[in-house]
Amino acid sequence: LILIGGFVQLLAGFLAFRKYDHLGGAAFLTFSALWSSYGATRVLCAAPVSGHLLNIGAGNTEGFTAGSVAFLVLNAFLIILASSFNVVLLCLTLAMELLTICFLLFTLDNLPLPFEIVMLCIINVICFYGATASLANGMFGKDLLMMGPALFTVQSSKKDSAEPLPCVCPKSHLTSGLRTIAELLNTGAVCGVPTDTVYALAASCKHPEAIEKVYRIKDRPQEKPICIFISNLEQLRAASPPISPLLWEFMENVYPGGIGCIIRKGEWLKKLGVGAGYSRVGTQDSIMIRVPDLTVLVHLIDMTGPLAITSANPSGEVDSTHHDMVISRLGHKLEGVLCDGESDEVVASTVVNCTKIDESGITIVREGCIPAGKVMQIFERAKSR
Repeated sequence: LILIGGFVQLLAGFLAFRKYDHLGGAAFLTFSALWSSYGATRVLCAAPVSGHLLNIGAGNTEGFTAGSVAFLVLNAFLIILASSFNVVLLCLTLAMELLTICFLLFTLDNLPLPFEIVMLCIINVICFYGATASLANGMFGKDLLMMGPALFTVQSSKKDSAEPLPCVCPKSHLTSGLRTIAELLNTGAVCGVPTDTVYALAASCKHPEAIEKVYRIKDRPQEKPICIFISNLEQLRAASPPISPLLWEFMENVYPGGIGCIIRKGEWLKKLGVGAGYSRVGTQDSIMIRVPDLTVLVHLIDMTGPLAITSANPSGEVDSTHHDMVISRLGHKLEGVLCDGESDEVVASTVVNCTKIDESGITIVREGCIPAGKVMQIFERAKSR
C-alpha cells in the first residue's frame, strides 16, 4: 500500500509538471518522497532483522529526525502556496504536515499508536483523492473531480497591472473606435490603420504637416513618395483626371484590391480632396492611388477624405501584420492605432506604373501580394476589351 501510494503521487507530480503546474508537481513529488521514506523506514524498523542490518534503532535516528524537520519546514512553505490554489491541495499539504509530525515523533520514539493509525487513515483518504483527482483532471483536460476553490486569492486588476498603451487603440469593429481614429486624422494626427494587405500609417491629405510627420516617424527618406488611398473609383471619376479608356478599364479590374496604380499627377487631385497635402504626396509628376478592399478602411476614408498611406514599420524593416506590432514598434510616436487583429496578407500591395499605359503598357514597380503574372493577365484582358 505504501509503495502504491508513493507511485501514484509520483505519477501525479510528473503529470502536473507536464501541464506546467509547477507547484502541484513539486508538492506531489515531495509528498511521494516523504510518503515512501516514512513507510519504508517504518516497515524496516518494525522488522528486527532489517532494522539491525540498517543500524536503525534507539540512539541512531538523528539523520531521520533532521530529515523530518526539513520536511516540516519545506511543507510549511507548500501550505502557504497551496492555500492560493485549491482546497484539495491545501488539505493535502496539511495532511503531509501531520505525517511529517508522525515521522518526527517516531524518530524520537514517542509516537502513540492510536494517533498514528488515525493520522494515516485521514492522510490515505486525502492523498488518494488528491492524486486521483489530479491524474483524472490532467489526463482528460477538464475538472472531472472537484478540487475546490482557493482559500485566498490576490486580487489584481489586469487594467492596473498591464502597462498603459502608448496611444489611443480602439477596436475596428466598434463604430466609436472608427469615429475616434477619424477625428484624430481630421485634426492632423498620424494613426496606424489596417488595410487589405498589411498595417499602414495614415495621415489626412488635408494636413501636410501630418504627412511630414509620417516621414519622421518611419525615418523614411524624403525621396520616397507616399501614395494615397481613396474609398472608391467613383471618387476618381468625379475629379475628372485625364485618364485614357485603357487605364480606366485596367483600374476597374484591379480596384478594389491589392494593386496600386501610379498615374500622372495634376490639379484634379485637389478636386479629389487632397487639398493642402498636394505637394507632399507622390512625386512632382506622378502619384500612386489605391482603392483598398477592406470595409473598415473604406468607411474611415469616407469620414476623412483621401489618406496619405505608407506601411507601418520603421523604414527598411519588415511590414507589420498585427496591430500589436504597430503599437510596440511605433505606438509611442503615434496618436492612435485602429486595432483589427491579424492582417489579411504578410506583404504589401503590388505597385504598377501606368503613366505610359497607352504607349508602352504597364511596368511592375514592386511585386507584392498580387503576383506580377496575374497583373499582366489583367492588363492583357483590359487591353483586349
